[in-house]
Amino acid sequence: MPTKFKSFEHLLKPDPRFKSREIGKFINSLMWEGKKSLAQRIFYDAMDIVCKKIKDKDPVEIFKTALNNVKPQVEVRSKRVGGATYQVPVQVPGRRQTSLAFRWIINATRGKKGRAMHLKLADELMAAYKGEGDAIKKRDDVHKMAEANKAFAHLAH
Repeated sequence: MPTKFKSFEHLLKPDPRFKSREIGKFINSLMWEGKKSLAQRIFYDAMDIVCKKIKDKDPVEIFKTALNNVKPQVEVRSKRVGGATYQVPVQVPGRRQTSLAFRWIINATRGKKGRAMHLKLADELMAAYKGEGDAIKKRDDVHKMAEANKAFAHLAH
């Protein structure tokens, strides 16, 4: 029987410019068809734009604040009890919070059409930093769903 899967997170290298593992992970999530250098260029161009628009703030700090604003605290999980399926609100583990935030920011960026990717990413990161935008709307929808179903919270184990 195979041993339990252990993540490759310890092998993840920090990004070359900011030396941050979290940014390295975000760039890997942004990457399409193995084109890492393109993903890095998109991210760094977006961060340059963000730095020009939001002065006197560290770019890594802006990114982390935007990410923390998007991270969900609770989400709903389906749970079968008898013949019925309930949407049960549960706390979101830290790693999943981060991966959901990455996914929502990137999907919100890709959802906008007609402009260069680095411009759309810069706009989405600035919107998330200010507490607005599509990624924040997605987080609010998840929180509303959990709030609406908190009557079933006792089913969570």
